[in-house]
Amino acid sequence: MDITAIGEVLIDLTQTGVNEYKVPTFAANPGGAPANVAVSAARLGASAAFLGKVGRDGFGAYLTGVLQENGVDVSGLCTGEAATTMAIVSVDKTGERDFRFVRGADCELREEEVDLELIRGSRFLHFGSVSLTAGAARQTTLFAAQKAREMGVLVSYDPNYRQALWSSEAEAVEWMKKPLPLVDVLKISEEELPLVTGTADLAEGTKALCDLGITLVLVTLGGDGAFYRLGDQTGRVPGVKTTIADTNGAGDTFLGAVLSRLCLRGEKPLAGLTAAEVETVLTFANRAAAKTCSRSGAIPAMPTLAELEN
Repeated sequence: MDITAIGEVLIDLTQTGVNEYKVPTFAANPGGAPANVAVSAARLGASAAFLGKVGRDGFGAYLTGVLQENGVDVSGLCTGEAATTMAIVSVDKTGERDFRFVRGADCELREEEVDLELIRGSRFLHFGSVSLTAGAARQTTLFAAQKAREMGVLVSYDPNYRQALWSSEAEAVEWMKKPLPLVDVLKISEEELPLVTGTADLAEGTKALCDLGITLVLVTLGGDGAFYRLGDQTGRVPGVKTTIADTNGAGDTFLGAVLSRLCLRGEKPLAGLTAAEVETVLTFANRAAAKTCSRSGAIPAMPTLAELEN
């Protein structure tokens, strides 16, 4: 397996417009950042698996089916008594999103439900900070990351900040920082960098992260592309212009694309990695993210390898 993601798979109840009475209309899109990353990577040619939990309900069955249809191994996806989690995503005129979460089954994943052999057989374990916000999943996610590290599996992390899920910014910062010593590849947005590092300066912030032992730090800059740090080397790769439908899933598409490209380097995806190779990877990832932005929804909007090759 190239990539195993652990965390939330959920229903993105995404605003699609308004009806003739000016009432907002919504579509029940599949989503959840780690699931999005797994699907993005799978659509772009990598083998991917997902570890998480859904409810014994229609949405849970639907999400399981979506992952399977996209080639993601769901042998580690559990079902629980709580309802499948939902994120209500409203979109403004510029395509920017506002999230409200109705938490459920994703919070209940327990350590004993984690398929350690699936992790052991992977090149990357990926997770995000939503898993660290509540319930049993908080410790389970850290447990999985620690086990991956002990097994020699590379760890990918996205400290994606969702204010509505935390009791305070201080709590968010505390927990978002906890996994950093276990991480090999970090994807963080320009807005989140100051939360985690205390500085908005890209060079300074990414150096602080690399000093913790992180090999590759990627800072997404929205339409302006991405900044990277690989050891002492830094650079920027410009974004790809596109007409924005919505930005939901763009960062996850980007990271799934990055991990899928890194896995093409063989059994040790980061060994001997050069800045030139990083820039080639990020050029591909920016194209993938731009394609997602041009369409509505998260998973349904993600490109296939054939689309990007054409």
